[in-house]
Amino acid sequence: MFARQGTRIAPLTAALFVVLPAFFATPAAAQEDFFKGKTITVITSTGPGGVYDLVARLTARHMGKYLAGAPNMVVNNMPGAGNMLAANYMYEVAPKDGTTIAVFNNAVPLNQVLDGRGVRFDASKFNWLGSTGGRNEAVFAFRSAGVLTLEELRKTELVVGSTGPGSSIAIYPTVMNNMLGAKFRIVNGYKSSTEVFLAMERGEVNARSGSLASISAGFQKWLDEKRLVFFAQVGSRRDKEIPDVPLLTELARNEEERRVLALISSPAELGQPYLAPPGVPEARVRQLREAFAKSLRDSDFVSEAEKAQVDLDPISGEAIAKIVHDVVHAPEHVVAAARNALK
Repeated sequence: MFARQGTRIAPLTAALFVVLPAFFATPAAAQEDFFKGKTITVITSTGPGGVYDLVARLTARHMGKYLAGAPNMVVNNMPGAGNMLAANYMYEVAPKDGTTIAVFNNAVPLNQVLDGRGVRFDASKFNWLGSTGGRNEAVFAFRSAGVLTLEELRKTELVVGSTGPGSSIAIYPTVMNNMLGAKFRIVNGYKSSTEVFLAMERGEVNARSGSLASISAGFQKWLDEKRLVFFAQVGSRRDKEIPDVPLLTELARNEEERRVLALISSPAELGQPYLAPPGVPEARVRQLREAFAKSLRDSDFVSEAEKAQVDLDPISGEAIAKIVHDVVHAPEHVVAAARNALK
């Protein structure tokens, strides 16, 4: 009897050894094959022509080859509402399967904490993929406007162009007005960073805030011809290109002001941050993070970035997530003081 049972069980046992590995391998295989034949959309919260758009298109050309299935990638510009349009879309509407990722203006997490108008997201809940890095932000004007120092700026008004209150273009001049006594008049409503640059060329405005990378990428002649004067730069350390320009934190008059200005300076630490929506499966987030990191080391990507005068200083997704978490959960008394600086 035992022999007969053994002969019956043996084929079944053998079959199980074949079926079970295939069964347990299915989820991993599905993850590997998920992107095959699909298109990944890269949303950028800025308009066409700026450095965010330029790097997003570089990323779209190279990142897909580092994902299993080599999906096609396309860029969709979604400017508006000071970057809130894209941020809310990614949090509320975008597919939560990894087929839509985004790059935001780096002031988006800070705006959630300090302003909150139009915010329908929690930046700490996005799946941060990493950052291309970036050079410091700066507040500058045309030398021809006749205001050459911060002391002169405390007496003479300069007109700053801005895309909206949620953008660093508006944040830094506002803070300099309220904490340092500057006299910037901020004009909101421009659709993109590039439009603000063009408004400067047309003489509609004579100052702005923006990354040094954005100047190099589109308006290097302004630097070559020494047409700009810089009042402050924003970052963790002075940029080698403008070593004599003080950091915003260095202009603080005491430790409490320094902590407030450090929080307000946090966007510069993020560079150009990429993310996926909340809810994307963890394994797929890992795939996207790895592919993004590999694309930034791709020789063709690096070469194209150099030609476009875009500096790369990659930051991991984990590091970006930590910076965003610290911003969103900053001490309330520091946040309150920073809010007052933006009124």
